[in-house]
Amino acid sequence: MKRTIYALSILSTIVVLLSGCGTSHDQQESRQVFRFNELGDVTSLDPAMSGSFENNWAVNQLFNGLVEMDDELNVKQCIATHWSISDDGLKYTFSLRQDVYFHDDPQFPSGKGRKVNAHDFVFSFQRLFDRKLSNATSLVDVINYEPVEAEGPNGISALNDSTLVIELKRPFKPFLSILTMKYFSVVPIEVVQFYGDGFKSHPIGTGPFKLKTWLEDTRLDLERNPNYFKKDETGKSLPYLDFVSVSFIDDPDAAFLQFLAGDLDMLSGIDAVNKEKTMQSDGQLKPEMASKYNLLSAEFLKTDYLGFNIDPNSELVKNNPLRLKLVRQAINYAINRDNIVRFRRNNLGTPATGFIPPSMKAYDRSLLKGFTYDPDKARELLDMANYPGGKGLPTITITTTGSYLDIAEEVRHQLNEIGIPTEIEIMMAGAFASSVAEGKVMCFRKSWIGDYPDPENFMSLFYSKHFSPGGSNYTHFSHSEFDRLYERSLTEQSDSARSDLFLRMEQILVDEAPVVPLYYDQVVRLVQKRVTGMTIDPTNMINLERVKK
Repeated sequence: MKRTIYALSILSTIVVLLSGCGTSHDQQESRQVFRFNELGDVTSLDPAMSGSFENNWAVNQLFNGLVEMDDELNVKQCIATHWSISDDGLKYTFSLRQDVYFHDDPQFPSGKGRKVNAHDFVFSFQRLFDRKLSNATSLVDVINYEPVEAEGPNGISALNDSTLVIELKRPFKPFLSILTMKYFSVVPIEVVQFYGDGFKSHPIGTGPFKLKTWLEDTRLDLERNPNYFKKDETGKSLPYLDFVSVSFIDDPDAAFLQFLAGDLDMLSGIDAVNKEKTMQSDGQLKPEMASKYNLLSAEFLKTDYLGFNIDPNSELVKNNPLRLKLVRQAINYAINRDNIVRFRRNNLGTPATGFIPPSMKAYDRSLLKGFTYDPDKARELLDMANYPGGKGLPTITITTTGSYLDIAEEVRHQLNEIGIPTEIEIMMAGAFASSVAEGKVMCFRKSWIGDYPDPENFMSLFYSKHFSPGGSNYTHFSHSEFDRLYERSLTEQSDSARSDLFLRMEQILVDEAPVVPLYYDQVVRLVQKRVTGMTIDPTNMINLERVKK
């Protein structure tokens, strides 16, 4: 109720913001204000804490890094004009643009944002090693830098104001892709040192927008950065928008009504667009909606799956039938993924055969012998596991959150049909996350979103040295050959050789079945017809640089 009331006041607040300082009515009308709602919460505007989706898109409006991704997941220049990599894959040298300036702030001389230099990047990267400050410490571990010992290696250095050098402990093929993450944005040394912990709510970056107002859980207002370094093909400065206003209504129905009333320019995510009211069964907009709105959709670097706790040292696992590979394989063959995508998701998504999404282009997918819907095969495997027709099989509990109850119900129905007794346990999101990480549940519905565009990121969930809660291996899958292939993929420089490694790793996962890949998700956005220039990519990044109204 609180956020709904706040939402009703947002438009009047924006009017006050835009009508101050003697601005005429004509000037107000000429300004472009983009409004959208975020169902989740932004908790920090510091790039070092940009791990969540909500923090990530907000930071993306305010900051830039050395490199960035295009819509096809290719790494391209941003603040770095070009770079070189040593033959041994250990040394990366970046040359920086000379026309990039931080947003204005009182900590700069005369309050004017100064030019970015390589020393700022050294400082920005060194911050990421501080576990109290950053949740990117595992990502920077490959850099040959020791933050504690003064005499230790210093693999982050500035040769001069425009040249940055990063040295790695070992060759790491995905390193450039990792640098596209918002963690690696540049921040100004003196501003961060002045504000300290307060930098998370007083962000000063180089991005297309700068912060105007942030009332946590209520609204976030950004205004155009007039000194942004990027220009369009005609030489016009970006961005085109003057203001961005974000509300935080956690009720998707209330936000949907605001969108229908024209008070919001965009809804993002399948939970926000109200698929029952807007979409046909084939995933296209209903005719009456298509005449008013545009639906943008693309493949998402996201795999939704069921995971099994298969840790042989766990008391929970020792007498559970899910410890048996035959039972896990039977469950994989018993699930009709096509029906899940068709009836539960309005055809938004792709039935999964493996764990790595096809948009990653990790290897030739026709070579993977993945799972298909085959209930007869499932029954055969149950017989082999000494559970003929499911007889004697204890009830399997699928643990999930309320947001995914519909998917869990479909899975339960399909498993019950072939004799696998199944029930559903609903938990609050926080309790669910901790229970999965601590190995307190046997079967759980979860998803993985690629942090960076490299297949290694998806395979890292099954590396034995990444056991949760310290890592992201929630199933506690352990396989010596998988580990060997995974470690090779980290240092292998040949793309074709890496493709072979990922195919072999995926085949092991299919054969051992520690998870049930359900579907590869899609990025979905519903936008008003008056909006142009909105792009989408497989990372679901919100980029407003070229948006117009």
